[in-house]
Amino acid sequence: MMLGMVIRFIVSALVLLVVSWLSPGFVVKGGFIGALIAAVVIAVLGYIAESLLGDRISPQRRGLVGFVTAAVVIYLAQFIIPNLLSVSLLGALISAFIIGLIDAFVPTVIR
Repeated sequence: MMLGMVIRFIVSALVLLVVSWLSPGFVVKGGFIGALIAAVVIAVLGYIAESLLGDRISPQRRGLVGFVTAAVVIYLAQFIIPNLLSVSLLGALISAFIIGLIDAFVPTVIR
């Protein structure tokens, strides 16, 4: 279980680095370590959002609500770790879309 969680965060950090390269308005600073910390912060914020809003926003049931929630979580993460993450509103929307596409092919959740 612990190994699965470590692998999940490593894959998530790699995905954030790819998204940072692909998406305008989404910048991960600090290399892989910065991306790893950002992945943890985004996961915690996502968990809090899912706890408050229910599982209709979970990655497995993403629809429009899940997509918007993911964008909001990504946008809010920059305020928790401003030295490691910089995201514009458009960058949050584009990155949520790209992360959703990547997650369809390389799931970051161990199922």
